[in-house]
Amino acid sequence: MRDLTAGTLGYAEPFVGGGAVFFALAQACQGLAQATLNDANPRLIGAYRALQESPEALLATLRALEADYLALPADGRRAFYLAQRKRFNALRGAEVECAALLIFLNRTGFNGLYRENARGDFNVPFGRHANPTICDAPTLMADAAALRGVRLLCGDFARLLDTLTRPSFVYLDPPYKPISATSSFNSYTKRPFDDAEQCRLAAFCRELDRRGHRFLLSNSDPGDGFFDRLYAGFRIERVRARRSVNANPAKRGPIDELLISNQGT
Repeated sequence: MRDLTAGTLGYAEPFVGGGAVFFALAQACQGLAQATLNDANPRLIGAYRALQESPEALLATLRALEADYLALPADGRRAFYLAQRKRFNALRGAEVECAALLIFLNRTGFNGLYRENARGDFNVPFGRHANPTICDAPTLMADAAALRGVRLLCGDFARLLDTLTRPSFVYLDPPYKPISATSSFNSYTKRPFDDAEQCRLAAFCRELDRRGHRFLLSNSDPGDGFFDRLYAGFRIERVRARRSVNANPAKRGPIDELLISNQGT
């Protein structure tokens, strides 16, 4: 933490996703200007760019969506959600509008998920939330402040390596390896993140280590030694973590997950 605060270490995330770790560190360190955030999902990175560059316009668009949605009776909200989902999938460019729709769909879709089908269309069903907060202005403005000066990239995780021109701490939160045949949920983009991708990621981590970067990776624990073999020689810790993504609420309890790091992390 001191190295990040002092600016002696850069910070990077190849799979930024919702950015929970980045935003927590940015708050704790009063900003992380020496940061690079990457994701393979162009809609997600577009949303971060809209928040970084045009937060007021984004808030105005979100407020309009929120007002229209909350004014509807319960039986009209599903049709409105599906119409916005169709609009979102048809949009090209228009970063502010696309970002507002992404946030709206996240707040009103099932369980706050993001998922794409093989065509790259967002396909999460309606969520039936009673009174969702669609435009959380204080949080969004705080996030916009945290993103000032941050470099945003969109592409394959491996491309991040050559952009790290200074020693960096790299946090990796890839799509998790399924822990059972019925638990697969890694379709955050139309390209699946399978075992071959997990092996390619392990090679990426070894190259990070070779170049003198620190890394911390989180993943599931399938219980078959897959990651123990893949990351042999690195520090592997098993921790208990609560899973909140399950169609059956009774199965959203704590499970084993892995934290994998190199020396000095």
